[in-house]
This record gives sequence, C-alpha cells and structure tokens, in this order.
Amino acid sequence: MLKIVTLSLGPVATNVYLIADSDTGEAAVIDPAWDGQLIAAEASRRNWHIGQLWITHAHFDHIGGAGDLARTLDTPPIIALHPDDRQLWENQGGAALFGYKLPASPTPTLNLVHSMNLRLGGIVFEVRHTPGHTPGHCVFYCAQAGVCFCGDLIFQHSVGRTDLPGGDWDVLAKSIRLQIYSLPDETRLLSGHGPETTVEQEKNGNPFVHA
Repeated sequence: MLKIVTLSLGPVATNVYLIADSDTGEAAVIDPAWDGQLIAAEASRRNWHIGQLWITHAHFDHIGGAGDLARTLDTPPIIALHPDDRQLWENQGGAALFGYKLPASPTPTLNLVHSMNLRLGGIVFEVRHTPGHTPGHCVFYCAQAGVCFCGDLIFQHSVGRTDLPGGDWDVLAKSIRLQIYSLPDETRLLSGHGPETTVEQEKNGNPFVHA
C-alpha cells in the first residue's frame, strides 16, 4: 500500500512528499526541497529506507535538500530528473537569483522519459512529461493509488508561473489539458505548494486553464 507523508519545507513552503510501499519499507522522496536531515529522520522514524529521489523540476525550492539528504543515506540514492532540466539543476535551480546558495548535490543518475514507469516496491508510477513551468517538468501518476504528484504544473485553482527562464504559457496549458485533465476525475492532485485538489475540481473550477 502506498503511504504518503507531506512535509512543507524551505523558504517558500514547498511540499515534499515522502512516499513508501508499506509492505516493503522502500521509500522515495518527491522534490527534496529543503532540510535533508529532517526528511531522512521522518523516514527513519517509520523504518522506511529511502532509495530514490524523484524530481518534478529543478527549481531551487524543489531540490535544495537533495545534497544533505543524499549524504545521510547509507547507499547513494537514484536521482531521477528529466534531461531538459539538467542545466537548471547544474545552476542550482536559479537559487542565486533569489539570494540563496544550495549545499552541493550529487549528479542525477536517471533520465526521466515520458510514459516510463518508476517502481517503489510493488507500486508503479507513470512519468508524464509536462513542460511549461520548466522545459523538463514531469508529474508522477500512480493509478493504483489514484494520485498524481504534480510539482508546480497545477495547484488548487491555480497554475505554475511561466515568467521564469524556460517557462511557456501555451505549453503549460497544453500540458495540463493533455496530461492532467485526461486522468480520472477522482484522481488526487498533490502539488508542489498548497493544499491538494482533484482533477474534477480543476476541470470544473480552475480559472486559468479550462477543460
């Protein structure tokens, strides 16, 4: 069974998702935003073993804890990132533009590809490439659990900004319509900031992108 622990961390309250297959204890972290040691402690308290870091996109507020988290682990984790965001990762996610300097991080080890599957114990996640907020932005959809981890693509009655380098409004809207609004209406959408929502709520009430 998929277990989800949500942590709001960092200077802009980024949602970090610590997820695990409760049957095996295998865990992953989606967007290790900040405070890597805190994330590791949450997993240890539950006797979960973090082996993977899945990055929706490489803005600084979603990757700031990756280095410290990786250094707490006995075995280097798989770090999954779409190659179109690799340069952004190497530039610390634009942290300097906002007055931050991130701890050193390992190099991503797995290139995300649209429609590939990621596995966490016996649970399967589909990768969907959803550019617009950044060129390499991806979401992670788990049909078994009826949940999609959306990063900064879409929020409750809002959408990701497109005014930063690599952003594109038309591309963002297309990604939402094709990759989010095509999911079952009851699918939970867990975003990079703010409360969760559902596909149905956003199709019917998102003022920025209509179904």
